[in-house]
Amino acid sequence: MTTTAPRPRQSPDESARAGLAARVSLGRAFRPVPSEFLLIASAALLLTGFGLVMVLSATSALDNGQTPFDHVLKQGIFAVIGIPLMFVLSRMPMQFWKRVAWPVLIFATAFQMLVYVPGLGIASYGNRNWVNIAGFQFQPAEFLKLALALWMGAVLYRKRHLLTSWKHVLIPVVPVTVLVIGTVLGGKDLGTVMILVLVVLGALFFAGIKLRMFVVPAVLAVAVVLVSAIGSENRMARITSLFNPDDASCYYTSCYQSLHGIWGLASGGLFGLGLGNSKEKYDWLPAAANDYIFAIIGEELGLIGCIVVLVLFAIFAVGAFHIIRRTDDNFVRMVAGAITLWIVGQALVNIGVVLRIFPVLGVPLPFMSQGGTSLLSVLIACGVLLSCARTLPDRRTEVVSAPRAPRRGAAPRSRG
Repeated sequence: MTTTAPRPRQSPDESARAGLAARVSLGRAFRPVPSEFLLIASAALLLTGFGLVMVLSATSALDNGQTPFDHVLKQGIFAVIGIPLMFVLSRMPMQFWKRVAWPVLIFATAFQMLVYVPGLGIASYGNRNWVNIAGFQFQPAEFLKLALALWMGAVLYRKRHLLTSWKHVLIPVVPVTVLVIGTVLGGKDLGTVMILVLVVLGALFFAGIKLRMFVVPAVLAVAVVLVSAIGSENRMARITSLFNPDDASCYYTSCYQSLHGIWGLASGGLFGLGLGNSKEKYDWLPAAANDYIFAIIGEELGLIGCIVVLVLFAIFAVGAFHIIRRTDDNFVRMVAGAITLWIVGQALVNIGVVLRIFPVLGVPLPFMSQGGTSLLSVLIACGVLLSCARTLPDRRTEVVSAPRAPRRGAAPRSRG
């Protein structure tokens, strides 16, 4: 017969310490999120919901044997997947993102190479940047934007003490980014190439690279864009039409889409024609639900609707730039900076194209344009931003730790 020794009873002090440890652990798990987290998450959710409504409105004119809800349901599937995934990824620590940077870049590049596989790759309007898998069309280049942001942050973070040397800045950044961007350039998607270059330059800038070291990457980027533009008659026609004072001369050739986008915005006035009452979406404006959805917003909801979209993107930008300003982690600063320049910069480029400030580049409006891959990639990127926001120090801690300056003329208080 075996006997078990009685478990020693905990003293009141030990029990109190155990209870305190449990409360501290629970408090860390459910502590209030920073205000930056709330700004980014709320702006992302509102833009996504707004985008679903506008996609439904812009595609309701399609009559190819489809119901008005076919396109918005496909978009909604990606939103239902992306929004929970955004909040799940927001719980990931920074060490996780550093470890997966290389695998994510390799996977995204391999996925991009599928556009060149016969039977899977799809070409449209001279660009080959889509794949058809199980009845769904994907644009793999959208995932390369996030992959490059994470990879640049991880590589430059490991070399953070060596970035004063040219060779450590250029290698492996330049060879790898040229290879990755080249997979997109082979499909002649110049708009996506420009956004990828913006991601790379943004990561270098927030890494604290000296401005003179930007010369080589900037020259390479400009050379790639010029060669790609000159090598295509269609692109050169779109670029030159931007500076053509006689709009009517290019109406049936290169500026048909841009003119109808401007006319859609102009016809909306202050309050718009009403939700669902767009005229341009009836086979007048190409890509009304994709690259030119901002024109439909202006036509149906007027200047007020356009201002609401701009304010939501401004809220998103404020929250993201606050992360960059407040963080002490170089990796967080580089990744958050690259993602912010990607999303905000792409939004400004898309709106500039609709306003005819830039030539037609085929860049979607983040969160809002029809395209499940674009929406999913942006929501995942928001998850990374929210994960970065969780690393920020508590503002109350910052206030307490900051030394208070004595008032002018006040005598030091003695302690007795």
